[in-house]
Amino acid sequence: MSAALRCTTALAIAVASLAAASDAWTQDSFGDAPRSPQPRMQPAPTTAPLPRRAQQQAGKPAFQPRPSAASGEGQEYGVAPQRDLRPSDALHAPTPTSIPGGRVIGTQALAQLLKDPASKALLFHVYGAPEHLPGAIQAAPAGQGGGFDDDVQRGFGAFLEQTTGGSDTRPLVFYCQGVQCWMSYNAALRAIRMGQRNVLWYRGGLEAWTLAGLPTQGGSADDGAGAAR
Repeated sequence: MSAALRCTTALAIAVASLAAASDAWTQDSFGDAPRSPQPRMQPAPTTAPLPRRAQQQAGKPAFQPRPSAASGEGQEYGVAPQRDLRPSDALHAPTPTSIPGGRVIGTQALAQLLKDPASKALLFHVYGAPEHLPGAIQAAPAGQGGGFDDDVQRGFGAFLEQTTGGSDTRPLVFYCQGVQCWMSYNAALRAIRMGQRNVLWYRGGLEAWTLAGLPTQGGSADDGAGAAR
């Protein structure tokens, strides 16, 4: 499946999640990602798993992220950063390399941040696909376009207030499919507009993470992911 089709599918799932609640993790409006042990999840019929990442060579450490150039997470497209939300019908497109009011974080820095419990970082999966980074919290609806005074903003604001315990300084990391997906950019902008002061945008997203050989959860059993890989 092409990157464009994956991102379009993700948007469709995110929009549908606002219309009705569901027990499926990928269709919740907002909610905690499963923690281990993780139950088997059924992906949406139109969502295909990402390609299986290359097997690590025997004897190598588990964490050996490749350079950002290999995953494309540092790719420069000449796109200017913007303070307004990207429209919902234009979420699959090249992204900027910076975000006003927030910071871009790379794969290696993110892996180190998540390994440090003292950081109290929160990781948000702003993408409709079932495969996600370990410990991520589902927040796909926050990736929609619109305005900073819409229902999405109000719902997301209440969700962040509860999730952060009212803190505006905890590191909040937002990611989606990759460098041509604006959903996490929109979610990060929404959090910044709410007054969050430590917003991190993981531009490389799920693609950069898996290309670095790092584990994910929630993939289809068909690609060998199982509950965690």
